[in-house]
Amino acid sequence: MLVLSRQRDQVIMIGDDIEVVVVDIRGDKVRLGITAPKSVTVHRKEVYDQIKRENEAAAALKREDIPGNSPPGNSST
Repeated sequence: MLVLSRQRDQVIMIGDDIEVVVVDIRGDKVRLGITAPKSVTVHRKEVYDQIKRENEAAAALKREDIPGNSPPGNSST
């Protein structure tokens, strides 16, 4: 892990396209501004983890687990 010290308004570059700016520091909280290409998703870690869990749960679903979907050839008509 790379650990950097920055002051307010200082910037960290990640590659050529991502800028992380220290916007504000208040007590034990640091506000960061992130500029990244639209193709790069940026989430807080807890939000990222929740999205990942939901995607894994959705990927584990079988077609018959989804209401209104039955396997091909099993229509009720």
